[in-house]
Amino acid sequence: MNRPATPRLRVLHVVHGFGIGGLENMLVQLINRLPADEFEHVVLALTTIGASRARVSRPDVRFVALDKPLGHAWRLYPRILRLLRELRPDVAHTCNLAALEIAPLLRLAGVARYVHAEHGWEMADRAGDNARARWLRRLYRWFPHQQVAVSAEIRDYLLHEIGVPAAKVTLIPNGVDLDAFAPRRVGEALVVPGCPFEPGRHWLVGTVGRLAAEKNQASLVRAFARAVKSGAPRAADMRLALVGEGALRDELEALLRREGVRELAWLAGGRDDVAAILRALDCFALPSWVEGTSCTLQEAMATGLPVVATAVGGTPQLVRDGDDGLLVPPDDDAALAAALLACAADPDRAKAMGARARERMRCDFDIAVAIERYRALFSPDEASPRSPLAVGEGQNERP
Repeated sequence: MNRPATPRLRVLHVVHGFGIGGLENMLVQLINRLPADEFEHVVLALTTIGASRARVSRPDVRFVALDKPLGHAWRLYPRILRLLRELRPDVAHTCNLAALEIAPLLRLAGVARYVHAEHGWEMADRAGDNARARWLRRLYRWFPHQQVAVSAEIRDYLLHEIGVPAAKVTLIPNGVDLDAFAPRRVGEALVVPGCPFEPGRHWLVGTVGRLAAEKNQASLVRAFARAVKSGAPRAADMRLALVGEGALRDELEALLRREGVRELAWLAGGRDDVAAILRALDCFALPSWVEGTSCTLQEAMATGLPVVATAVGGTPQLVRDGDDGLLVPPDDDAALAAALLACAADPDRAKAMGARARERMRCDFDIAVAIERYRALFSPDEASPRSPLAVGEGQNERP
């Protein structure tokens, strides 16, 4: 006798926008990796659905864009409430402060399970010290059944500054795909399409991320220029790769020209072969002002690269200074340049740091562990019956 199929849990993921970034990367991993026979997904972007849609491999995911203008989402409340009542999600999963704005509507719509995740800070709220952001988080703190912090710093902030009860806070650092991001193999060709430099002959340092103020690639450009001009061992062989797109591209290109190192840098733009690019690097740098748990930093460490990163956000929980990487203060160009030169001058030490970084990711940050913890958070006692999910074709839906 065949048993009736158990209804899948419908998870509504709410984000400000679904472009490129660490938050979006983790969301793509969740959608692709949660068991398809247990979960179905809707992605609701308050603004637009962007490039991360192409990375979602499941064909049954519904995408909805609201095209929200600047400001609070209250003008969209009627539309959102109608949408919630149509979708009848079993689980709501909001990400960061902008998405937390719809928390009251989730209560009105009777959503049975609500998980909110904080992935990191923005430039306007570098250390969680923005008074308005703190007030809003305190106002909405009672709505989610659970809040996820991706770093110990964010967890402590939620507990002590926002006043979220300890039983409602779960620490789940972002995980990394250890199969996709692996060290270069012996004899592997290191040719990267579009790269003007020669891995192996040039010493290539790179970073991956949105070209945005909070990522502070300008500090890396200045530090790189300082290192190249230092006359130190291997300085003449140093080259820079900036991977990613964003509003600051023209500004960074102008800075490279002012520093006289434009011909020594590759602005790669947005890429879908990041794993291959990382394997071609000799060192990874993360010069950010703010971070939660950086996905690109984890990917670089999983690739076995020595890393140089600013000691902000959750980064000190990933990188043990002097063991599997080097930490420097944010926006300290001299310290960043010195750390890059130290890695270039001592390849044996750099290789050993990279090997320890890979092992740390394997032991503590496997993506499978993070997915399983979200799976448990998303699973209420019972799934409510509702109509099948209608998946839109072609353009993103705009209710």
